[in-house]
Amino acid sequence: MIDELQQAQALYDILIEFAVAYSFQIVGGLFILFVGWWLAGKIGNVVENLMIGRNIDITLSRFTGGACKILILALVIIIALGNIGISVTPLIAAIGAVGLGAGLAIQGMLANYAAGFTIIITRPFVLGDTIQVRGVSGVVDKVMLPYTILIDEDNVQIQIPNKLIVGEILHNSAEQMLIELEVGVAYHSDVNQVTALIENAIAKVDGVDSTKKPAVGVDNFGDSSINFGVRVWALTTRHYEVRYALNNAIFAALKNDSIEIPFPHLTLYFGEDKQGKAPAAPLRMVNEVEVKELFNDESDHQQHSDSHHEKAEKRSKSAKPNPTRKGDFDDAD
Repeated sequence: MIDELQQAQALYDILIEFAVAYSFQIVGGLFILFVGWWLAGKIGNVVENLMIGRNIDITLSRFTGGACKILILALVIIIALGNIGISVTPLIAAIGAVGLGAGLAIQGMLANYAAGFTIIITRPFVLGDTIQVRGVSGVVDKVMLPYTILIDEDNVQIQIPNKLIVGEILHNSAEQMLIELEVGVAYHSDVNQVTALIENAIAKVDGVDSTKKPAVGVDNFGDSSINFGVRVWALTTRHYEVRYALNNAIFAALKNDSIEIPFPHLTLYFGEDKQGKAPAAPLRMVNEVEVKELFNDESDHQQHSDSHHEKAEKRSKSAKPNPTRKGDFDDAD
């Protein structure tokens, strides 16, 4: 018990001696730390606002402001530790060793941060752009160091790790997205008339970009129709809304001008005669009543045939050998 009291007294004396010797340094270090924290935040905000005021990309502005804040905080911490009397060199070496081990453990995450830094510096896209990467498309909402957030046509947020963006084929169509349609009309239709009708229908649809001329023309020749291709641009956030409106407007325009939208046709050839002419095919159109009567006749015929076979089987079973004519059978009496 006495030994424990002596140890506690010795620890108390050491703490008192440390507080008397280093109290001013500790208070000074804490003061430097708090002032430096406040100053770093102010400077970071000033740098960010200045860059935004000069119309620099907001993502790059935020990154630069945050980097300035981190650098100032690092300098303030080093000054505060030096004021207390703690040597910074061993601390930096220890942090480096810990950082190396942590880097190996979280190299995937670090790859995302490195890719995010590359995106912010090279700026392959900015906020509000429509991009498509790895089959995913949407409007860029946020660009962070580890990931990028997109918003699709359904207003759903899509988070993509930045390492999956850097080095991939990237489609950037600014704020708009291409809408592609295909319309088939009969072969006897006037191509110029159909083209004009489709262009006029497109012009009446709200949401189509008026600064880019729509592309309308014959795309291919189908089995039963001339297929027209339609390419227009619209805001990404209204992609499906404008697409459906275009389909309705084009269909209404073709219908009002009696332009036929055909269904698949099938032409039958029955060969040629000696004079090189196709003979008349023995075909005729039947209505629903005739089809039913035909099936009923076939059903009655099948029943009659089945009855005939049943009778034949009964006669075969009841027959007996004829001793006068070997091999023949007589019907039973």
